[in-house]
Amino acid sequence: MSDIIIYTDGAALGNPGPGGYGAVLIYGKHRKELSEGFVLTTNNRMELLAVIVALRQINKPEIPVSIYTDSKYVCDAISKNWLGNWVKKGFKNVKNVDLWLEYLKVSKPFHIKFQLGQGSCRSA
Repeated sequence: MSDIIIYTDGAALGNPGPGGYGAVLIYGKHRKELSEGFVLTTNNRMELLAVIVALRQINKPEIPVSIYTDSKYVCDAISKNWLGNWVKKGFKNVKNVDLWLEYLKVSKPFHIKFQLGQGSCRSA
């Protein structure tokens, strides 16, 4: 069984400023593209929201997921266990808590491998 492949990106013009995200999900011959824009947001919010929105589209958690991102913020939070430490400390002084809590919820049933640019993050 092959992985579900997800490509994500997010951006904002200014931090905060207008921005948006995009995600492409590929599984076999199936392809789905997602995007949305926001009047006032940040780059990191859009990078993380792209991952969350893409994961919400998957209804077969038994299929492994590979997520390709250019976001060091998202990749490091997962691979370097920043997220685990944030949870232990009650998200004290952490930005985007709402999105990180949503990521924890939607990612729970999946086996996810993050890829950052040319390198890789550890599995989450």
